[in-house]
Amino acid sequence: MAPVVIECRDRVTTITINRPDVRNAIDATTAAQLHRAFDEFDRDDGSDVAVLTGAGGHFCAGADLKAIASGAPNRLSPDGPGPLGPTRMELRKPVIAAIAGYAVAGGLELALWCDLRVVEETATMGVFCRRWGVPLIDGGTVRLADIVGLGVALDLVLTGRPVDAAEAARIGLASRVVPEGAAVAEAQQLAREIAKWPQECLRSDRMSLLGGRRLPLAAALANEFEHGMATIGATGLAGVRGFKGVS
Repeated sequence: MAPVVIECRDRVTTITINRPDVRNAIDATTAAQLHRAFDEFDRDDGSDVAVLTGAGGHFCAGADLKAIASGAPNRLSPDGPGPLGPTRMELRKPVIAAIAGYAVAGGLELALWCDLRVVEETATMGVFCRRWGVPLIDGGTVRLADIVGLGVALDLVLTGRPVDAAEAARIGLASRVVPEGAAVAEAQQLAREIAKWPQECLRSDRMSLLGGRRLPLAAALANEFEHGMATIGATGLAGVRGFKGVS
């Protein structure tokens, strides 16, 4: 059974972690395959948006601690792929997490790496690795505060408590909350809606947001202008000339 399954349709690539027997916990092999899958997606001119999900009713329970304990650790290096695979990648294109069941510990870090999170109403998120003395090393301490703010991030990191979908929506951790069983379909529909827009401009604005969030205001504005001018230079005024008003 392949630990990662890839499906491409309607300019959307769906990448599924396929280890349901361990709640999609990620071992070294799965991490490497996830990294490869997202690298291929980012280079694929036929796909604009990716959806990341997990098989069998769970998103991801984090690193496979049993595999690590048995002497098969995930990759641990300060550069290159992250321990869970794609978590250090800066993709040109957006990724949407479709979350059911558990998205905890490193699974939460994978969800935070994504641009948007579509969360089923019965899902649970949280820094559960706090319970075993395992640190966040896939970007969790960086991205969590960006998304929910420092105070809430400290609450979640220090307590390791579970977060249900309703709270996730309230604190900004969930972009959408959907009924149980609907996350993948809703995420794919959202991906198709994003894919219909002019992609060069969309990607430029996305990179401006991501690149400017820790810069001083003047530098962030300069970063935005640089990205915007690159888009205008590449596309000219075709979009403006095609504008006929919004109904």
